Amino acid sequence: MKKTLLICFLVIGFCLNAQNYTEKDFKQTVSQVNNAKTENDFDNAFQKLSRYTSTKPTEKWEAYYYAAVAMYMKAELQLKKTPSQDVSEINALARKYGKAAYSDNKQNNAEADILLGLIALQRSQISGADAKKDLEAASQFIAKAEPNAQNNPRLALLKAKFQERSGNKGNAEKQFQNALKAFENKNASSGSATWGRILIPSMN
Repeated sequence: MKKTLLICFLVIGFCLNAQNYTEKDFKQTVSQVNNAKTENDFDNAFQKLSRYTSTKPTEKWEAYYYAAVAMYMKAELQLKKTPSQDVSEINALARKYGKAAYSDNKQNNAEADILLGLIALQRSQISGADAKKDLEAASQFIAKAEPNAQNNPRLALLKAKFQERSGNKGNAEKQFQNALKAFENKNASSGSATWGRILIPSMN
């Protein structure tokens, strides 16, 4: 009897340790996304995060969300190098995971709204895409995120890119500056997501 109880405790302990390790590894992967600077960095992070969408025991939306971020950022880096690059497949993958994050989280999720807005703007740059429809979608995501995302640097970044895409360079510059200030304020808070900072022109 004692031997059976001991085995049960060992098994439970092993499972708890495995879960803790998984959560720890997940947080490290999120940190990799926040600090990634190359396409390779984002590819590596995506491979891990896509696995977490099935193995993460709770809050799976986070795994979907950061997987979408990784693909969105990879496409952004490619467009920065070659504006005419066809990133439609990468954008579609980002959109797929972004929508999954949105669906998996039952509460209002401003971060998912912002990400989907950025993905829509990126899609509007792709040849053959319905730019007008994507710009309208981005505008709707901005409106939806605003009430729940005060001082969010990625919301300011989304607004900046929207203004830039609409040809309003002056307003875009102001929003990029707002994004930079918001990122600096967020850095003072531990655990804050910092991805997107490298998309600000002055940070390139």
